[in-house]
Amino acid sequence: AHYCKGNDVAEIACGTGPGLGMLDKVARNFEAGDVSGAMIEIAQRHYGDRIKLSQFDAQEMPFEASSKDVLLIFEALYYVRHIDRFISECRRVLRPGGRLLIATANKDLADFNPSPHSFRYLGASELAEEFAALGAVELFGYLDTQEVSLRQRLLRPVKRVVVGLGLMPTTMSGKRILKRLVFGRPVEMPAELAGTEYAYAEPEPIRQDEPDRRHKVLYCSVTVGPG
Repeated sequence: AHYCKGNDVAEIACGTGPGLGMLDKVARNFEAGDVSGAMIEIAQRHYGDRIKLSQFDAQEMPFEASSKDVLLIFEALYYVRHIDRFISECRRVLRPGGRLLIATANKDLADFNPSPHSFRYLGASELAEEFAALGAVELFGYLDTQEVSLRQRLLRPVKRVVVGLGLMPTTMSGKRILKRLVFGRPVEMPAELAGTEYAYAEPEPIRQDEPDRRHKVLYCSVTVGPG
């Protein structure tokens, strides 16, 4: 919201869009989309005409050149088949000085379990390397694995063994059962977040020249250079 305030903003791969309302309230102009028509239909049923939603591929965006100040992709970069095409589209769509904001799972954790539908995960050093061609890169880490609950800390070595042996469930139903055992009863995601559900936690700046093995989530901000 801080980056988007007063700007022309688009969220890429928005899914069912629980955060769209928060961004729409602060942006000068806001729209979003996803490659999945089914996801867009779910979001459309909730937001109606409040937010412009469309179906598109992150590698071929329907936006005019130099039309956006901020592009956001939240937990979906690893579903983009060709990162170079995505970066090229970001450069085309973003104005000079505009920002690309990325939130992604940290692949460099010892117990990391990739989605079976993903193409490629980028860790801290890969994010810095890949997006340097777009502009100035800043990296942050969130949710230190040493600060999670005792139960999760004890179970992380078990998860590492399960992942290493290839025994992690690949179906949503199997993952749901496993997560319930580890985290307890799941909490239903609301159709729209109000922005007040949780206290804001400032992300921690991290190094760009080495893997980050502490944080569960990586944030990347890329400020587009001139030309």
